[in-house]
Amino acid sequence: MPAPQLSLRALNRTLLARQLLLERSRMAPLDAVEHLVGLQAQNPPSPYLALRARLEAFDPLDLSRHLERRVTVRMVLMRGTIHFVSARDAARLREVMQPVLHRELYGNRTWARGLEGVDVAPILELGERLVEERPRSLAELRREIAARWPDLDAGTLAYSIRNLLPTIQVTPRGLWGRTGPVALTTLDHWTGRPMGEPFPLHDVVLRYLRAFGPAAVADVAAWSGLRGLREVLERLRPSLRTFRDPRGRELFDVPDGPILSGDEPADVRLLPDYDNALLSHEDRARIVPPLT
Repeated sequence: MPAPQLSLRALNRTLLARQLLLERSRMAPLDAVEHLVGLQAQNPPSPYLALRARLEAFDPLDLSRHLERRVTVRMVLMRGTIHFVSARDAARLREVMQPVLHRELYGNRTWARGLEGVDVAPILELGERLVEERPRSLAELRREIAARWPDLDAGTLAYSIRNLLPTIQVTPRGLWGRTGPVALTTLDHWTGRPMGEPFPLHDVVLRYLRAFGPAAVADVAAWSGLRGLREVLERLRPSLRTFRDPRGRELFDVPDGPILSGDEPADVRLLPDYDNALLSHEDRARIVPPLT
């Protein structure tokens, strides 16, 4: 039996509902952060604007306190971009996303040239010691590296510390109504939470589908930056539903995810720049009108 086809409008309303944008939710801020598998956070105010659009009676200071108490962190994760995530998710998601960060470093011509023939192990050892001694900026790391290895590309090697160690951006950066420079330390040093066993990749995919589905393989890849996801979804296929979008692409979905008709009213919501609702599908037509 062919998979049912979903209209763009049905996909739009379904996405809005799962993103807590069709109706504001009564979820606690931390629960919402975990449901959404993190919030895009290159710009420090963005997570606050994202939850203001999604939650009832949202007080930005509640979210800020989570960051101050180190229950949440700002960390490089999906797509190699800064995300605001719970510390418990960070401790298991970081290793899952390591291939993305490794590829950004070694697959980018800008950085790859400075890494050719370099044993990064002693640089990472130094970097870990320095950022755990006190939070450091990339500029500080560059100076320390240049002093010890003057013949190497210190800028690239400082960036490798950011990508190859589980670093987070410390407060006051990211706090509501406050600011601060980007300074790094390690996740376990900051939170006291050791790196856990990474989430099985199929669990990460299922969490994505609950918050963003139904979705094609290319959509999961667009959200995460990971490769090789076709195999994961094929293994999950017996436990998933499938649909087709208007382009005929196969969409996968969790069995209990709500599917809306497309007739539901939707209020205007103000979203921050880079909100994941806008960025997490290869085909953004379900949320952004296609360019003509």
